[in-house]
Amino acid sequence: MLASAAVFLLGLCVVSLPSGLLPFGVLLLATSILGAACLRQGIGRTQGLLAWTTWLALGVIALALISAAWWGLELRNVEKRSRFLALPWTVLWAYALMPDRRWLWRGAVAGIWAALALAIAQVAAGAPRAEGWNNAIVFADVTLGLLVLVLLEPDTPRWGRAWTLAAAAGVFVLSGSRGVMLGLAALLLVVVCTAHWRTLGTRLLLLALLGLAAGTALLTVPELAHQARIVELQQDVARLKGGDENSSTGARLERLQVAWATLREHPLAGIGIGRFDVAMQRLPECANAGIERCHLGHAHNDLAEWGATQGIPGALLLILVYALPLYWFVRLYRRSGRHEFRGPAATGATLVVAYALCGLTQSMFAHQLASSFYCVAVGILAGLAAREAQQAGGGASTPMNLDSRRSDFSRDEALPVKPDRD
Repeated sequence: MLASAAVFLLGLCVVSLPSGLLPFGVLLLATSILGAACLRQGIGRTQGLLAWTTWLALGVIALALISAAWWGLELRNVEKRSRFLALPWTVLWAYALMPDRRWLWRGAVAGIWAALALAIAQVAAGAPRAEGWNNAIVFADVTLGLLVLVLLEPDTPRWGRAWTLAAAAGVFVLSGSRGVMLGLAALLLVVVCTAHWRTLGTRLLLLALLGLAAGTALLTVPELAHQARIVELQQDVARLKGGDENSSTGARLERLQVAWATLREHPLAGIGIGRFDVAMQRLPECANAGIERCHLGHAHNDLAEWGATQGIPGALLLILVYALPLYWFVRLYRRSGRHEFRGPAATGATLVVAYALCGLTQSMFAHQLASSFYCVAVGILAGLAAREAQQAGGGASTPMNLDSRRSDFSRDEALPVKPDRD
């Protein structure tokens, strides 16, 4: 019950409260202590998952420490990377304590509606963009993560999905975040292509018509276009054609160029973790301390950020941060026994893809909230997917190990398995 309450608070509080993940973290710690015996028993049942998540977390932290030591930086630059320790912890926690996944999507639904209320309140108070308690881009990107939890949960009523999608769209518009649109398009494509409704061609046609209607509204309704920053995008493009890079879009392209130049100059070590603004100082115009685009703190692109600050090893490690969870979610989905692309494994795979797409226009792991949510959500979904795959196999074997021919536990040693709630 406490574990289920924890996953509910995860979705409810992550973007709607200033404390973010703190309520979930308190219950995570409390239930880990109370259920320590269950967690110890679960270690032997999740060897494969725990191995890759632990090595991935340690690899991320180790490379950050090496970068900080090489460039003589303070350890506070490594602090955001420490969030990856939550990945193996939540895998084991979710597998052993088995929180009811329905409370995960209920919390996500409540969190999206709370985010919409917060966004409306901030814009009504005069804010140009709804920023939540962090910044507008992170606010929208994490809300997209919550939407993934809702739309790919099989028990969500259809009307609930439609209304929650509308609420999330309101958050995206009020936040003025354009970078979230690519991830949203990928999510809708997954939902439409995997839905059991008529033919695939009909579903794709409806999705195209929906996209056309949404695009027409954004382009033709002045207030909507202004709030979604479509007009600003058009102005940015016009300024770029005129050679003016001092705009939101221009600054992003400029930072990609600086990242590439920095990677070529420092291919092995980069410029140092958390020091992308140092690389920006190579630009003559950035000698003026008053130019805002020269002091954004990161590259606004995950691959550019990790490559420029930690070299080729950092870029390769970022690819693993996305590729390894995606591989395991696909593997667990194939063993889940499901005939539709729904459930924890499907949700986890889609969440990883959405995060990777959002990372094209934002440095997701440069922000504590976005980094923490990814690690926690991926860990919980992986643990739940592992438990579901075990149940689909009758509890006699586990799919969590790389060698599928080897069974990690026998029937008489297995943890108690709850009846399938589906």
